[in-house]
Amino acid sequence: MEYLLTTNALTKSFGKHKAVNDVSIHIRQGGIYGLIGRNGAGKTTLLRMISGLCAADSGEITLFGYSGVQRLQVMHRMGVLIENTGYYPNISAAENLKLKCIAMGADYKKSVPQLLEIVGLSDTGNKSVKKFSLGMKQRLGIAFALVGNPDLVILDEPINGLDPQGIVEVRDIIEKLNRERNITFIVSSHILEELSKIATDYGIIHNGRLIDEFSTEQLGEKCKERIVILTDDTAKACTVLESIGITQYKVVDLTTIEVFERLDQISQITMEFAKANVRLNGITLKNETLEDYYLNVTGGQKNA
Repeated sequence: MEYLLTTNALTKSFGKHKAVNDVSIHIRQGGIYGLIGRNGAGKTTLLRMISGLCAADSGEITLFGYSGVQRLQVMHRMGVLIENTGYYPNISAAENLKLKCIAMGADYKKSVPQLLEIVGLSDTGNKSVKKFSLGMKQRLGIAFALVGNPDLVILDEPINGLDPQGIVEVRDIIEKLNRERNITFIVSSHILEELSKIATDYGIIHNGRLIDEFSTEQLGEKCKERIVILTDDTAKACTVLESIGITQYKVVDLTTIEVFERLDQISQITMEFAKANVRLNGITLKNETLEDYYLNVTGGQKNA
């Protein structure tokens, strides 16, 4: 598997607080990597280090195969939208993009019309950015990140605070650019339902640590619909399951079994346990979402 970007044991502290602690992530080329975590988990600090906006205390970043000082040679291939966009409020979107293109050494005469079209701001004319809605400002921020035709774009909470229409617009832009231009994205968010609609890979960061990393396919396995059986005698319960032809099951721990077939036969399975005198402490049908999985691995709702 070809990784466009990796970090190895990346760490950053502010005083005695470790904002990012020994984090190693792997970004596939052509993917959309969803960086998940509650506010204060360390997402923005991690992205700022990757973007070169702050220095790591320790660890290594490899970008397009380059690390150390050599990484600076390819930083221009990365576009970034972290926190404030940096636009001038009293001029138009086109004028703002022209200035960004000049600063980046890009052809503004060609680039500005294309970028405005990509983010749906072609019809804003001479309207000053201070009169834009939040969604329009976010789309302008994405246009800023696209100046110079980057191969990797980092977006930190791009849908935070947007209304449903604004969320859909930003999501559609990301999907289209990924599909049509093969741009790799790192998108951080705590709005997991929306992130799950576009991401191909995920990393969960909690209290500065990366606690899990997985693909959409792996998430499907983690969240697969299943029957969850709670019992004090898993060995005997497994014997009962096999006696009625159930083989697709997993013993999770000393009291829990998960069954992945015959999901519509909970009552029949319960009867078989009763016949065999296997005491059940619970039997339910479970189908986790990304949010459910996130809450489970980070310690529940209190940490969301």
